[in-house]
Amino acid sequence: MSPEVLPTTTPEPGSGQARRVQLRTVDDTRAWGVRLGASLRAGDLLVLGGGLGAGKTTLTQGIAQGLQVRGPITSPTFVIARVHPSLAGGPDLVHVDAYRLDGLAELDDLDLDTSLETAVTVVEWGHGVAEQLSEDYLELTLSGHDTRTVNLVGHGLRWNAVDAAVVLDNLVSLP
Repeated sequence: MSPEVLPTTTPEPGSGQARRVQLRTVDDTRAWGVRLGASLRAGDLLVLGGGLGAGKTTLTQGIAQGLQVRGPITSPTFVIARVHPSLAGGPDLVHVDAYRLDGLAELDDLDLDTSLETAVTVVEWGHGVAEQLSEDYLELTLSGHDTRTVNLVGHGLRWNAVDAAVVLDNLVSLP
């Protein structure tokens, strides 16, 4: 991995420093997701963006492994949302695919707010919709197909606290 930390030139209110990591293979994407998943806690919301084939589900598979939840982890495109219970006493994983949803009202119909504080929620294709679920969320935008780039921006108090910033810095700086 070739990590790169990028300063945010004009941060949005409540958003932190932009960070970037390059992942050279699918296995690197999954392994990085394992590290990310191991650092997450109940109540964390991750909003994943990127084009088709950018690695959103692969990353979520790694996150699930890091959280130690029951699998298999597949794209929830047609079922919209899946709950993967913890196998280790940690938070469950709620995996959502917002691609087919038509806005916040349909996302709200999923009642994600009932598990938002007790689970880790990952919303693929969530940009422009899922951010409204919480003031605190980690935005990850994936690009590329072979070598992938992940841009991370933390929003809200959770992701801009010193301890979370250290975690994010470690995620982009360790090979």
